Amino acid sequence: MAYELKSARYLAADILRRAVAPGDTVVDATMGNGHDTLFLCRLVGEQGRVYAFDVQEKAVENTRKRLAEAGMLDRAVLFCQGHEYMAAQVKEPVAAVVFNLGWLPGGDHSVTTRWETTRQAVEGALALLRPGGMLVICAYPGHAEGDRERRALADMLSSLPPQQFNVLWHRFLNAGPGAPECFAVQRQ
Repeated sequence: MAYELKSARYLAADILRRAVAPGDTVVDATMGNGHDTLFLCRLVGEQGRVYAFDVQEKAVENTRKRLAEAGMLDRAVLFCQGHEYMAAQVKEPVAAVVFNLGWLPGGDHSVTTRWETTRQAVEGALALLRPGGMLVICAYPGHAEGDRERRALADMLSSLPPQQFNVLWHRFLNAGPGAPECFAVQRQ
């Protein structure tokens, strides 16, 4: 098979591989256990920079350890604060911003991203994107707050002016309720 339709996470990674080049600056808005942060560090190379955010100290610790073990800690700046502060911390245009909404895998499921702060962070991310830059968001509607975020994201992103942004909403129609969905936004 030449190309296989896979998960929302697979599509997000595929988009980021195409959008990010060595030397770029990017943001991981929800670092979690550091998988996306490490992936982005590999994409930006030695001259690039990854800014990563999470509200949980455990996420920052897990990410720091993962990056150190891979020899890429010097490519990232880690913030133990909410993604809604992204625009205050990142002062340069970025090639990409990635969100993986929900909760810390293996962590407390009562601590989730919330639409109020996610909305602020998405607004900040859109303002940071350079022309051609990509915003990629994986949403998980399989729990109440995740479904709320997904619906609000769809409303927000569908209202973006088409002269400034292209917006894609990727979801598997036959995967059943709660399956992860991917939003991709490109600044014109």
